[in-house]
Amino acid sequence: MEKSSSASSLGPGGLNISQAFFKPVSDASPPSTSKRNTKISVIGAGNVGMAIAQTILTQDLADELVLVDAKPDKLRGEMLDLQHAAAFLPRTKISASTDYSVTAESDLCIVTAGARQIAGESRLNLLQRNVALFQKIVPPLVQYSPETILLIVSNPVDVLTYVAWKLSGFPSNRVIGSGTNLDSSRFRFLIADHLDVNAQDVQAYIVGEHGDSSVALWSSISVGGVPILSFLQNQQITYEKETLESIHKEVIGGAYEVINLKGYTSWAIGYSVASLARSLLRDQRRIHPVSVLAKGFYGINGGEMFLSLPAQLGRGGVLGITNVHLTDEESGRLRDSANTILQVQTQLGI
Repeated sequence: MEKSSSASSLGPGGLNISQAFFKPVSDASPPSTSKRNTKISVIGAGNVGMAIAQTILTQDLADELVLVDAKPDKLRGEMLDLQHAAAFLPRTKISASTDYSVTAESDLCIVTAGARQIAGESRLNLLQRNVALFQKIVPPLVQYSPETILLIVSNPVDVLTYVAWKLSGFPSNRVIGSGTNLDSSRFRFLIADHLDVNAQDVQAYIVGEHGDSSVALWSSISVGGVPILSFLQNQQITYEKETLESIHKEVIGGAYEVINLKGYTSWAIGYSVASLARSLLRDQRRIHPVSVLAKGFYGINGGEMFLSLPAQLGRGGVLGITNVHLTDEESGRLRDSANTILQVQTQLGI
């Protein structure tokens, strides 16, 4: 069912008319073999996957975009819907298939597919079904794109990023979870809203589990280069710790509120993942709080698990982990968050 936006077989019998339409330039050299197009594959054509695909297209992050899903009719419909917008978008070849061979030589594979929770189903059983699903997704991605970077978005993202790492056999720098990148964006928005400034001028991170045990790094928050808590103390401005905690709780509850109101989240995660794709594929070397192999960092030594830490991202994947100063309380909460993830992995037997 693969179809691209650059089909040129309009002549009789499928004759390619592009050669007749354009007069060749004399003495032209062939394209450089050292440069090739950027290819991104999105696995899962649900609300999240399509929001990511749409954002990647509008931000001109790929020369070729591939969609993979288990539902062929919906998949073809989504592909056609995007292709029909070709006149309004940067030129991108868009293709889709239920066959993973279409993802061959992808620079970045973004996995959004996941099993839906059945009414009354335990979280553990849902996780086990998602692990079984990943056993069908990750090996063919690795087979067809052995040099790719895997970016996991499916939830619970930390555990499933660990599963993808184990199934892929990749070095840990090439397996990344979207983690708390979006949580940190919500955090920055709420702080900016309280201070009436632009969220882009706020430096603030949520780390740890993408979930209830996440940790807000209040001690390192700055606005316009000014450390907030130090500034308040120096100016003898009192603040209540409960106020800070309420902002963090609002971050955690943000996704639940959106889901309760519209049924799902999509646009914010679309922009979040597109920002990660840009940093990775364009070697931006920006720092993002994403799910990485955490063992050996910030005193986390209890076992192998993925959780979000501020990481520098570039063309090679994770280039390094930022050495942010944490208070004793923040360090303890981060270790507790790591233990929460480890307990889930132990239950799964992985």
